[in-house]
Amino acid sequence: MITQLHGRLIEKFPTHVVIDCQGVGYEVHISLHTFGQLGEEENIRLYTHLQVREDAHTLFGFFQPMERSIFRLLISISGIGASIARTMLSSMTPGEIQHAIVHEDLAAIKAVKGIGLKTAQRVLIELKDKIQNVVGMEEISATKNNTIKEETLSALEVLGYPRRQAEKVIDNIIQSAPESSVEMLIKQALNKL
Repeated sequence: MITQLHGRLIEKFPTHVVIDCQGVGYEVHISLHTFGQLGEEENIRLYTHLQVREDAHTLFGFFQPMERSIFRLLISISGIGASIARTMLSSMTPGEIQHAIVHEDLAAIKAVKGIGLKTAQRVLIELKDKIQNVVGMEEISATKNNTIKEETLSALEVLGYPRRQAEKVIDNIIQSAPESSVEMLIKQALNKL
């Protein structure tokens, strides 16, 4: 199994990238979350999941191992294939998916295109315990950062920025600098909004 690729970024699209590894070009399907994390660096590393089917071998790439773990949990559920799992990771960040599952937010899961009520319920029932085991370390820091994130979001809303747009920017900043204070988050978010 191919578990990661480290190479030169040849092509970058919202749905896939091509990575040159020692002269071999790999087409890797990505989520919008991973697309947003990829900078303009020429050398990149993606954590991958190889899906082998009778008619195709498909590589899915993720910027962080946590996102790959969530993808694998999602595709383990009956009714969710790789395409819907990727759509879910494009609609929500891995942290938002984790939060929705842990807090049994049925509406958030159901809001993803391609997921109906029964599938959303299955996601919550089957993954509630598993998601804490896979990304348990993230849950600890997510709880600590949650208050800081909410304070930052409130401040940005007062300044007139849409909550959804501000939340994506703040999530990216928290992932890259988990120990940021409210003031630091607001300053960095204002530069990116």
